[in-house]
Amino acid sequence: MDQVWFVAALWLLLALVAVLLANWLRVSTALSEIVVGTVAQLAIGAFMGSEALGAKAPWVTFLAGTGAIVLTFLAGAELDPAVFRVKWKESTGVGLVGFFGPFLGAAMVSHYVLGWAWRPSWLAGVALSTTSVAVVYAVMLELGFNRTQYGKAILSACFINDLGTVIALGLIFSPFTVKTLIFLIASAVIFIILPFVTRWFFERYGGRVSELETKYLLFLLFALGGLAVWSGSEAVLPAYLIGMVLAGTVGKDHFLIRRLRTLTFGLLTPFYFIRAGSFVSVPALAAAPMVFVALFFAKMLSKLFGLLPTVRAFGYDGRDGIYYSLMMSTGLTFGTISALFGLNHGIIDQTQYSHLVATVIGSAVIPTAIANAWFMPRHLLPERERELKESTYGEPVGDLDT
Repeated sequence: MDQVWFVAALWLLLALVAVLLANWLRVSTALSEIVVGTVAQLAIGAFMGSEALGAKAPWVTFLAGTGAIVLTFLAGAELDPAVFRVKWKESTGVGLVGFFGPFLGAAMVSHYVLGWAWRPSWLAGVALSTTSVAVVYAVMLELGFNRTQYGKAILSACFINDLGTVIALGLIFSPFTVKTLIFLIASAVIFIILPFVTRWFFERYGGRVSELETKYLLFLLFALGGLAVWSGSEAVLPAYLIGMVLAGTVGKDHFLIRRLRTLTFGLLTPFYFIRAGSFVSVPALAAAPMVFVALFFAKMLSKLFGLLPTVRAFGYDGRDGIYYSLMMSTGLTFGTISALFGLNHGIIDQTQYSHLVATVIGSAVIPTAIANAWFMPRHLLPERERELKESTYGEPVGDLDT
């Protein structure tokens, strides 16, 4: 048992290092945690063995999975239904372009350039078609864009993009069984009654020190996640929909959202992002770097060639449009889920899996770094958040009391 506490201490030390690096380098903490995870696995693995970091330990896997689920739920809960209704054409257009471009582009490159068979190639297309809700939401929240129409529009487009990924993965690779039907029917019933039950339950029993609301939400996420896994899907898939369904109740309870953020960003997401980074096999990349290059540019170019004109068509010019497009080009949660699904079901081998995961993580790191370093539309940030952010980085700011 002592070893568990030492390993936990090591992971939180890495999380602290990631936060400090994020502040020093002026990048997103999620981005920093991914990079720290990759470097830590390489360095610690070289001296103490590949299992020393414990990324595959059941308890680490559980905490990381919980982090992905709760973070995805929070992203859904912060979607503004009113914004989605107003911007549904934009969200649908940008989301579908963001899905189909890399889905087809990455599949064609995998088959015709890398020589992969069709099934692994289509799996690569699915894995690289995603936009990471986890990364985008973490960045939007950290910078304050989640409170703006601009940030909410990006998150809405992310939902449509990843919905396409989920549907493609299910239609192409997952057999439709009785379990799938049960999952869909049960989910539909739950989503219909959930807003009413939640509002009544919170009004009658909520507002107590025992954190009943948090227990209730975690129960829902775990229960529907378990039902999704039982049906042959993934536990993180229902979380976004639960968040969207409860956006009108949980999403408007700012104190509850803040408490959930403390739990999520203080404990859970460091395990998720650091663990994701630790899965990058640097030796595999070094042995065949051009595979990574081909897959990465297949995703990025096919994403951006479609997204940039689409985003501009909805009125986002200059930095606004480039930042929007770059954030939509990120990938992590559903990309790694798709790659792991392919590995577990024998669709891709370990080498293909390593290259796909490395590409997915690279697409989380590189576009985010470029977007925040050179194309951040600071003029769209809420004034107080912009001042606090600049103050953190030591730049001159106005009087915060005015």
